[in-house]
Formats: sequence, structure tokens, C-alpha cells
Amino acid sequence: MRSVSIVGIGQIPVQKQNPASLRQMGATAVLQAMDDAGIDKVDALFAGNMIGDELQGQKHLATLVADEAGLTGIEALQVRAATATGAAALRMAYLAVASEEADLAIAIGVEKMSSGPATPALAKALDAEKEVAVGANLISKNAELMQLYIERYHMPADGLVNFAVNAHNNALANENALFRKAVTPEEVSNSRIIYPPIRLLDCSPVCDGAAAVVLAPTSEARAFTSTPVHILASSVATDHFRIADRKDPLMLAGGRLSALRAARRANINRNDVSFFEVHDAFSIMACLLLESTGYARRGEGWRLAAEQRIWPEGDIPIATMGGLKARGHPIGATALYQTCEIVLQLTEKAGANQIKNPKIGLLQSVGGAASTVLTHIFGN
Repeated sequence: MRSVSIVGIGQIPVQKQNPASLRQMGATAVLQAMDDAGIDKVDALFAGNMIGDELQGQKHLATLVADEAGLTGIEALQVRAATATGAAALRMAYLAVASEEADLAIAIGVEKMSSGPATPALAKALDAEKEVAVGANLISKNAELMQLYIERYHMPADGLVNFAVNAHNNALANENALFRKAVTPEEVSNSRIIYPPIRLLDCSPVCDGAAAVVLAPTSEARAFTSTPVHILASSVATDHFRIADRKDPLMLAGGRLSALRAARRANINRNDVSFFEVHDAFSIMACLLLESTGYARRGEGWRLAAEQRIWPEGDIPIATMGGLKARGHPIGATALYQTCEIVLQLTEKAGANQIKNPKIGLLQSVGGAASTVLTHIFGN
């Protein structure tokens, strides 16, 4: 397997409702990434989209986007891993280049969540027979985790508020973010209840977006850019599908295992990581991922937020450009937005959001109720 680097990125602003079609949004991000890499052709395209078949009636999206972008004749495949779909597209593009099946590959994520009721479609990431059939959805499952966490660890009522505060502060200078508005701890604590104990500002929004990255062999990467970002590792691990079947629902085994595998492949220690683009679709999920990856002891992940250690100048900066909470979480595109942001950080092009002297970026993406977790590690 050969080493792989990112040589071009493209992203369109996340919007509450984008008037363009899926194919137009996807092609725009693809062409931006190709232009950034200075290329007009690739060998393969892997597209991440979770709910386009339900909300837009469109399957076979990878070939549609490739055609719209003028890339006929190439390999084009759609990839899915529920709410980690964008990371799955990135992994497939990585493997295609690493295995020498492709010399240039694009990972593209695109989602239009605004076209219809997204929550029922997203709920299909859960067990249709044993969970969805009795009314469960991703919000209710994360609420269960949050309630259990509160009961077991006696976390104060405002223990998670700084996850949202940090994300919104970091989104202020991100021109691609949906919410460029600061929030106070009081606003988070007083936002309306969505599903007890989860409040509105504990949740990422329904939105539309598209982002893409171009991958090339590391040995050739500088032919395309003077600042390539290297993919040091890509891994995936699973847990029991249902939360109810897990020995300890508050230990995200998929997150722990995929992080460990990635760290071994990259030959790094967690202390080598400069920043962590965490899957903060819900504040409790960000908290649990920090614990499962070893940045906090069990029951103390919330303290990293409460003590502002997740801030840009903190021990382990997270959501450095707004995260899923404030930049937005257009499912199939989310991990590709995060990858673009990691590239900007590692090439020191993040502007007002730039963290100091970054060397290694960590990305985790959660599918469903953490039944699948993908981990990617990047270096400059």
C-alpha cells in the first residue's frame, strides 16, 4: 500500500436550504477541488449521500455527479455508512489510491436535508424492527445516552453547554458555516427541550451542503500543490448495532477501536494530536468520543468543555471551524467539510480560526448510534 495525500479541496457554504440540485451542488464542490489541485481529470470518484433517494428520489448519485462535472468514463461509486457516510467516501478514495487502483481520486459528499422530513429518514440508521418500530430515532437514542451519563456520573445540568459555545464561537469566522452567531452558556441551558434531556442547542441542524477532496499518491503530491496534507491512517470499527445490546452503552467501543487502529498505523500517540474534529452531532456524543479516544477519563469528558480545554488554545481543540453543531451537519458531506477544515489548519490557511503550529489532525465520524465509527489521521 502506498502513502496518500490530499492535494485539493472544495466546499460550498452550508445553507438551511440550497436552491441548487444535488447534482449541481456535488459538481460544484468537485470542480472546486479539482481546480484547487490544478487538474481536469481523475480516475475515480466516490460519493457520500445518505438520504437523497428518500428526499430527492435520486439513487445512483456518484455517476450523476461525475457526469454533471464532466467526468464521464471514470469509476464512480456511491458509498454509505449512515451518518458517517462522508468518512466512508473518504476511506474508499484513500483505499483506491493506496492500492494503486487509482492515481487521482475524489471523495465528494453532498446532502439536501431541507427537501422533506429528515428525522424519519435518519432514523433508518437504527434497527428498523427493534428500535424504529417502537418510535426511536437518533435524537431519542442520544437522549438515552445523555440521561444515563447524568445518572451515572452526576454531571451538573450545565456540564455540556460549552460544547455548543465553543462550536459557535469557532464558526464566527468560517464563511462556509451555517450559524455564524455566538451563543452564551445561558442560551444553551435555556434553549427548548427537543427530547429530554437534550435541548435544541445540544443538536446539530438540518441543512444542505457539499464538500470534496482530491487524493493523490504522496510520492507525486507536490506536483499538484506545495502544501499537501498526508493521510497517515484510515480505519473503521463497529460495535453492537443496538445500544441496548452493549455491555456498557457509555463506552463507544467502535470509537475506541478505530482510534487505536489508526494510531498504530500512523505510529502516533494521542498526545501528538494537535486538534480533533469530533462528531459533535450531539454534545453528549462529542463528550463520549473524547472519553473513548482517551482524552478524558470515563465520566470526565464534560470537564474538558467546562474547563475550556477544547477551546482553540486549549489542550485538545475540537470543532475548530464550528463543527457539526455550528458549521452544520449535511450528513453525506459532513466528514468532507471536516477534512477540508483539517487541510486548512495543517497548511496554516485557517485565517482567524488558525490554531498554533498544528502538526497532526484527528477526525472521527459516527454512523448511527455509534454502531460504526471511522477514524482518519492527517499530518503536514
